[in-house]
Amino acid sequence: MDGGKNMGYRKLSQLIMLEQTLFALPFAYLGVLFAGGGTATTWIWVTVALVAARAAGMSFNRAIDADIDSKNPRTRERLIPRGEVRRQTAWLVGIIGALVLVGASYMLNELCFYLSFPAIIMLYTYSYFKRFSASSHFYLGFVEAAAPIGGYLAVSGEFTLTPLVLGFVIMTWIAGLDIVYALQDMDFDAREKLHSIPVVVGREGALAISAGCYVLAVGALVLAGLRADMAAPYWLAVAGTAMIFVYQQKLARSDRQSVAIGKFFRANMYVSPTLLCGTAIAVALW
Repeated sequence: MDGGKNMGYRKLSQLIMLEQTLFALPFAYLGVLFAGGGTATTWIWVTVALVAARAAGMSFNRAIDADIDSKNPRTRERLIPRGEVRRQTAWLVGIIGALVLVGASYMLNELCFYLSFPAIIMLYTYSYFKRFSASSHFYLGFVEAAAPIGGYLAVSGEFTLTPLVLGFVIMTWIAGLDIVYALQDMDFDAREKLHSIPVVVGREGALAISAGCYVLAVGALVLAGLRADMAAPYWLAVAGTAMIFVYQQKLARSDRQSVAIGKFFRANMYVSPTLLCGTAIAVALW
C-alpha cells in the first residue's frame, strides 16, 4: 500500500521518531519548572508546542536528507528510502507541525508566538548544515536549546540569564552526544564530502571535544542551580547526570564500538528524566 496515501500511526511515529519526542519533553519542562511551574494550561500548550516542533523538525530532516539516507548503509532502511512514505508526505507533516507550533505558541504568550517563527527556520535549516560546516553538531544543540528556553518564556514571558544557561546545558549536551553519533558515519561522510567533527579531527579528537561538551553541560547545570537556589534533590540529579556522562564517555572509547554505541544511547535516555525528577522535587520543596 502506498505510504504517501495511507500513513498509519506506526509509520507516523517512525517518521517523527516519537520516542525521541518523549525523550525531549523534559527539556521544555525544565524551563517551566525553573520559571516557577506555571499553570496546567501552560504545561498543556508547552507539550503541544514541543511535540509539534519535533514532528516538524524530524519530518523536514527526513525529506531533506532522503537522497543521502538512501546511500548510507545505516539509514537506507528509513521510510522514505524504502519507499514506504513519500517525500511529499514528510513535507506535509513538517508543515502541519510548524503550523501547530505557531498556534500553540500563540496560546502561551506574545513573546513565544513571535519566537516560533525563527524556531521554525532553525528546524528547517539544521539538515543543510552538514553539507557545508562541521558546526552542524552545535547547530543541532542550538535548535534543541529552544526547548528549555521556550518552556521558561512560556511562564515568565521575558528573557533572563537563567533560560539561556539552561539552553546552554542542552546545547552542549546534545552537541557532545551528536559528535559521538557521527562516529558511526565518519567514513561515509568523508566519501560524500559531508562535514562533521569526526571527519575534521578524527575519532580521538572528536571524543575529546564530546567530553569537553559534557563538562560544559555539567558546569552550566551547576550555574543554573546556584542561580535558582535549588534544593538537594536537584543537586542529586546533577550528580547522577554527571555519572551518566562519565559512563557514556567510557563507552564511547570502547574497542567494541558497535555494542558500545547502543549502550551509549540507552544510557542517554536516563539523563532528561533524572534532571526533570530532581528539579521537580526541588521546586516542590522550594
